[in-house]
Amino acid sequence: MDGGGDIGADSVPAQLGSLPLAEVVGDDVRVANRVSALISAFGVLACTVLLAGAVREYRSGASALWVAAGAVFFVSALYALVRDVRQLRAGRET
Repeated sequence: MDGGGDIGADSVPAQLGSLPLAEVVGDDVRVANRVSALISAFGVLACTVLLAGAVREYRSGASALWVAAGAVFFVSALYALVRDVRQLRAGRET
C-alpha cells in the first residue's frame, strides 16, 4: 500500500471477507435504523422532561404557550419514534 489511505477496488472484497457487498450494505442500513430508533427514544425522553417543565412553569404563572409548545414537541417526537419502530418491525431497508 502506498500509505495514502486510499482503498483500491480490488482490495475491498478482501477487507469485507466473503460477504457480498449487498449483504454488507443491508447490515449497515439495519444498524442505521436501530440507531435512528434509539435517537427517537431519547428525543421522546427529552420532550417529556420539557413538557413536565412547561407544565410546572404554567402552574407558576407562565404563559400557556409553553405547555402548547411542549405538547407539540412531545407529539412530534412520539410520532418519530412510532415511525422508526414500525420501520424496524417491517424490516424495511430505506
